[in-house]
Amino acid sequence: MNILLFGRNGQLGWQLQRSLAVLGPVTALGHDSTGHCADFANPCGVVDTVRALRPDVIVNAAAHTAVDQAESEPDLARTLNALTPGALAQEAARSAALFVHYSTDYVFDGSGQRPWLETDPPAPLSVYGRTKLEGEQAVQQSGAQHLIFRTSWVYAARGANFAKTMLRLAQQQERLTVIDDQWGAPTGAELLADVTAHAIRQLQQRPQDAGLYHLAAAGATTWNGYARYVLARARQSPLAGKIMATEVLPISGSAFPTPAIRPRNSRLDTHKLQTRFGLTLPHWQTGVARMLSEILCPS
Repeated sequence: MNILLFGRNGQLGWQLQRSLAVLGPVTALGHDSTGHCADFANPCGVVDTVRALRPDVIVNAAAHTAVDQAESEPDLARTLNALTPGALAQEAARSAALFVHYSTDYVFDGSGQRPWLETDPPAPLSVYGRTKLEGEQAVQQSGAQHLIFRTSWVYAARGANFAKTMLRLAQQQERLTVIDDQWGAPTGAELLADVTAHAIRQLQQRPQDAGLYHLAAAGATTWNGYARYVLARARQSPLAGKIMATEVLPISGSAFPTPAIRPRNSRLDTHKLQTRFGLTLPHWQTGVARMLSEILCPS
């Protein structure tokens, strides 16, 4: 099985290089790759890459993920999140390749309190959400065998993330103020990558399991709860003596206006995924604790 991975330099792409390697040879490309075009601003060039490499599986971990920036550059966001993935999916259909794509809870309006089902009607609030939804639809309409994973609150030990920001601020301030009315499940790129590899392997035997799935860690918290958990772990680590923050105060998201509207409810129901692929997804604290162990206690 030859695998072509786009978006190798991102948090998810980095982990996918590890998880996909057990399935077969992986060609991992980023927007800055030489020799083959992987710049999603150039849909024709990316399609030419697929035609040259002729993979059995195309995994797309590339996207325009700067949510606020997308509000001021909607055309670019649409190209990266919708037009190029759609072109890739059409090429996958033409060559009988499996196409794997990632989407987001931002396709929903964030209303209510129950976790979102795959069958719930989308109603995105932002350019990012609208373009990611358009990308989903383009993949589904392409005729390609596909896996689409909607996820939320993605993090990794590599690169910047919310936990690192909280740790930095906690060493500078005695009080932190963090949003307490937006709910979701912090989900590790490592978990996403491992589930992806498992699903691809299963589709070799059960192609009927292709389709759209929600994939996120179990449980739910707010950004405030997430921050408090991070600091509680930090106080049990070698960093404990440097933590100045003694309080993490709750505040409404409306107190921090941003160009793009954030969903207040980012919970995703993962029952379909767990049942279809025989999985039990770990609680969000399990993955965050592992990530923090790398940050706080590096070997």
